[in-house]
Amino acid sequence: MTDIIIPLMPPDAEAFSPFGRFVVPPDASDTRQFYSNSLETSPDDTTPVLHVNHVLPRTLPMTVEKIERHPHAAQCFFPLDVSRYAVMVTPSNETGAPDLDRALAFLLPGTMGVIFNPGVWHLGATVIDRAGHFVVLMWRGGQLPDDDFQSIRPITLTALT
Repeated sequence: MTDIIIPLMPPDAEAFSPFGRFVVPPDASDTRQFYSNSLETSPDDTTPVLHVNHVLPRTLPMTVEKIERHPHAAQCFFPLDVSRYAVMVTPSNETGAPDLDRALAFLLPGTMGVIFNPGVWHLGATVIDRAGHFVVLMWRGGQLPDDDFQSIRPITLTALT
């Protein structure tokens, strides 16, 4: 099997919409942009977990061989100190496994966050250029496990030409 090669495209809210939402600051001063409706789904008996991570940089092209999903609750990445970062998403096939032939990848600026819908296969936090930090919000606890990690056949993410 040969590698799948995916160019990192600029943020495209419409293309990303089946997988979640981008978090962008409002354009006008003294206004707010709300994203709370993206966070409504969470399993019973869970609590929100908020942490900050430290991510070492990767260079392009990069090979992706592991992805994750959270079947029952959204996961949010909010750049705290990030230059640019890669986001890769893929839907599930009929068996629930990642459908790698339909994967999309985006190169996001450090001024934009991302909310992954429950059940969306995605790349973990992956920074470009320099080390970075993200605030991560998700839910933990309850009766249902909510972390799936999957090794995949290699996908190469490249700069858009």
